[in-house]
Amino acid sequence: MNKFETKYNPSEVEEKIYKMWEEKNYFYVKTENTKKKYVIVIPPPNITGFLHMGHALNNTIQDILIRWKRMQGFNALWVPGTDHAGIATQNVVEKELLKKGLTRKQLGREKFIEEVWKWKEEYGSRIIYQLKKLGASCDWTRIRFTMDPMLSNAVKECFVRLYKKGLIYKGKRIINWCPRCETALSDDEVEYEEVNSFLYYIKYPLLKGGFIEVATTRPETMLGDTAVAVNTKDERYKNLIGEKVKLPFVERIIPIIGDEKVEIEFGTGAVKITPAHDPNDFEIGQKHNLDFVIIMNEEGIMNENAGKFKGYERFECRKLIIEELKKLGLLSKIEDYTTRIGHCYRCYTIIEPYLSNQWFVKMAPLAEPAIRVAEEGRLKFYPERWKKVYLHWLYNVKDWCISRQIWWGHRIPVWYCENNCPPIVEKEEVKVCPYCGNKKVHQDEDVLDTWFSSWLWPFSVFGWPEKTKDLEIFYPTDTLVTAQEILFFWVARMVMAGLEFMGEIPFENVYIHGTVRDETGKKMSKSLGNVIDPVEIINKYGADSLRFGLISLTAFGQDVFLPPDFYIKGRNFTNKLWNASRYIFKKCEELNIEKVKIKFETKNLNFPENWILSKLNEIIEKTTKSLNNFYFNESLNNLYDFFWHDFCDWYLEISKVYQDIEYLKSAVIPVLCKTLITSLQLLHPFIPFITEQIWQNFKNVVELNCESIVISSWPESEKYRDEKSIKKFEKIKEIIVSIRDLKAKFEIPLSKNIDCYYEGEIDKIEENIIKKLSGVKEIKKFDETKIKEKNFFVKHLSSGRLGISFGGIINILKEKERKEKELEKLNKILKEIEKRLNNSEFLSKAPYEIIEKEKKRKEEIEEKVKNIKKDIEFIEKRRE
Repeated sequence: MNKFETKYNPSEVEEKIYKMWEEKNYFYVKTENTKKKYVIVIPPPNITGFLHMGHALNNTIQDILIRWKRMQGFNALWVPGTDHAGIATQNVVEKELLKKGLTRKQLGREKFIEEVWKWKEEYGSRIIYQLKKLGASCDWTRIRFTMDPMLSNAVKECFVRLYKKGLIYKGKRIINWCPRCETALSDDEVEYEEVNSFLYYIKYPLLKGGFIEVATTRPETMLGDTAVAVNTKDERYKNLIGEKVKLPFVERIIPIIGDEKVEIEFGTGAVKITPAHDPNDFEIGQKHNLDFVIIMNEEGIMNENAGKFKGYERFECRKLIIEELKKLGLLSKIEDYTTRIGHCYRCYTIIEPYLSNQWFVKMAPLAEPAIRVAEEGRLKFYPERWKKVYLHWLYNVKDWCISRQIWWGHRIPVWYCENNCPPIVEKEEVKVCPYCGNKKVHQDEDVLDTWFSSWLWPFSVFGWPEKTKDLEIFYPTDTLVTAQEILFFWVARMVMAGLEFMGEIPFENVYIHGTVRDETGKKMSKSLGNVIDPVEIINKYGADSLRFGLISLTAFGQDVFLPPDFYIKGRNFTNKLWNASRYIFKKCEELNIEKVKIKFETKNLNFPENWILSKLNEIIEKTTKSLNNFYFNESLNNLYDFFWHDFCDWYLEISKVYQDIEYLKSAVIPVLCKTLITSLQLLHPFIPFITEQIWQNFKNVVELNCESIVISSWPESEKYRDEKSIKKFEKIKEIIVSIRDLKAKFEIPLSKNIDCYYEGEIDKIEENIIKKLSGVKEIKKFDETKIKEKNFFVKHLSSGRLGISFGGIINILKEKERKEKELEKLNKILKEIEKRLNNSEFLSKAPYEIIEKEKKRKEEIEEKVKNIKKDIEFIEKRRE
């Protein structure tokens, strides 16, 4: 027989197990396989990334699905890959260069891109290594990168097709500009935050004399004003529409215009119009044919149009303008004002609305079929509430700004001729202008938004636009597992792209999990110091402990609240699984049994064996049903209860009662092994490493049908349920629990034998089990005369009365006295806690964690008080 170590050591086992899986090609999927396919494409993590808790949750869920489907007999393919992450990666490499005293502009485009590729080769696969440590069973022969030649070809094909269809255009529009990254951002890449700001009331001099007062949150943009607007229905200003004002500092003469978009209630009802620096003003500017004056450069520094403020950073300029306005007597007042400020999603710099010439995708035509598939139910969301959110975004979709003013990414496949011929849009490099034959052509400097490659991911990974065998077999995929934050960035766009280029939705099911937070509900961040490092947990306690802890806390689609020690439950469970397995292994060794058959007849089994096999069939059905519905934590928690309680606490302990060697060999050991092996298979998608190690240990002990649990068959219910055995078992369980509870109440050791009296019928097997598991010397017929004895306690069970005699073991009066003293002590502590929690000074000064700890302690003591009161009442009545 194999050696079965006393303790399970994940750090010694996991790497060895994963290496074996890879060497045996268990995750490799053959295209020509005739089995029904099941496909997941990984949400590609950024090459800049480290494995964080969000990744750990997302990829554990994907791995559960793919391992489960593989065991169900599907040709289960999980395609891995990474994203080039344009802005994020460029920022990281720029920071590395700064350490050497260099900037990307000093290096130039070509050399900078060389540096990024070098960085990618050195650090880009770090997260792949970490995913392997997590246990991700991807087909690593198919790993993709969004800037691989195959995927770059797909990006160019997509751009050219959409351009020729009239769905891509270039135009001057107000976009979100990040002065730090010096690039445009789409609306979805801007993170808004409510901040306390100010509303400034500024007087603009009228040419005819007097003033009109405007209110603004951004006084520095007044230098780009080309009008003042009022609502046409506002009686206060009707007579001023058509008048002119002189703009302070730049002396520009601008008109007062009337427009129904102006909010009468905002500020004074008169607003400044800066068409080049505000999206609403841009629309008003177009409508009224106003001038568009850009007042700052791409770094957020004021330009020549800012007059004497040229050269100042935008927020420094704001301070100077406020001071100047005060001196000129043009600043009426400043009010506190709460507003939403947009920040760059990568560097958190405040966004500048900026008039710029950018490339856009017309989204409305692409959104129509994406709306239809959701409305018709062809695209399913889990939980379903996300369907509403998805549709709301698509109903209100705006054109997508796809050009980025950075160097790392897919360069826009557009060339320009110096003779001002029309733009040349081609996949291949253009060297000669097709319109005039001029060789002086240059490519567009901009690159495409990172999401422009990501939205093609479900089919570009299979070789599109080429008609590959992979594309034919594996598209559409089956399930997408993703976070709510990228529902618009990625999910909706993938649906649009799949329908546009493939004519089919890219996946049928979208499972959206919640955000991983700390136990107080705060988002994890380095600045808050509440980050839990998954790699650290894997290194110390193993991937299985991490996976178990995460999934057991992940309610269907809800945010996950992680206490710092969330992995402990998983560690404890893996220890329990190991110890139970080792006990069964050693029992087989002790009885000299080899190659236990786990397929057997059930007709000659006793009721405990029939009970556990009935429970086993029940858990198979429950687990499969829960997984079909994406109820991952329900599946795992049910398995936990079954294995820890039904199997270990009950059946495993009962198996120790049997003395008949022949029955042990022919029935008990096969039932133990069948239940264990089936449990391992059900648990494998959740905790793959330890289940594989135990499987390997049992290969020479049990008749297993394959060399690895990875490729074993998912258990199927045998529809076995023995109602008579279940009823019998529930009866003895109730008796044993009642006796144990009474012993615990009076602090009597379980091993201390007592007499008990039962009015129902019990057979010899039942009696032996009750005696062994509850510490009973003798089970006698219930005796009515015993009720009067002061140390005799009666419990009314569903199967009849149970009497327990503690004569000579406890002093009932002393027990009552002991309980009353304990109650008095707890009530005193409770009063002290309540006093603290009712103290306003304590509540205002104590840290949140301390207050929460006190509240929790109060609840625990209240529960103890309630139980002791019940015990005292029970002692007084001596019956329950």
